[in-house]
Amino acid sequence: MTIRVAIVDDHKLICMAFAHMLADVPGILVVGTAASGEEALSLVRQQQPDVVLLDLDMPGMGGQEAFKRLQRQAPDLRIIVISVTESGPLPGIMLDAGVAGYLTKGSELADVVLAIRRAMIGQRYLSPELAQSIVLTREESGVNPFSVLSEREMQVLTLLTRENRIQDIAESLALSPKTVSTYRTRLMQKLGVENDIGLARLALQHGLLA
Repeated sequence: MTIRVAIVDDHKLICMAFAHMLADVPGILVVGTAASGEEALSLVRQQQPDVVLLDLDMPGMGGQEAFKRLQRQAPDLRIIVISVTESGPLPGIMLDAGVAGYLTKGSELADVVLAIRRAMIGQRYLSPELAQSIVLTREESGVNPFSVLSEREMQVLTLLTRENRIQDIAESLALSPKTVSTYRTRLMQKLGVENDIGLARLALQHGLLA
């Protein structure tokens, strides 16, 4: 199955860059680009993409309003935000609103492709760095259950919620599998959950998993 992707950004060079990045990826086809929310609505009607990569900072309608209208116009459309904003309340707000993923404009091709493919199977994607940013923002507002975790435990948590195996997490963090397992046990104790299902449920409730 080919995943049809549309790119929406008011900067032509950014649209071209993402289109070029995705051009040679098997199973992904860029069906068009748009420079505004208004153009995005028309493009989605005409090309019926499966996934839209959407900038939030655009003139006219703006990305957040475009997101709401695209949701109403095409309820099955998966929308992944591509933004320069990677801190503050905005990422959490958009995740709560139902975006399929949140990436920064400096994201690597592998992250963009992974976000697109996860969106198509109903999963949400955000980088570990963005996940930690959301946690810190919510900690400041007093609604963060993860504030008891150390930075390393938070890294392990975000990788666990992305369904990584212990061995893969160990390689990613340059740790031994035994050490990762220890962090996993410790963070579960701190969060008061007994297994991966409980951990996933808690992450889902607070926007780290979908």
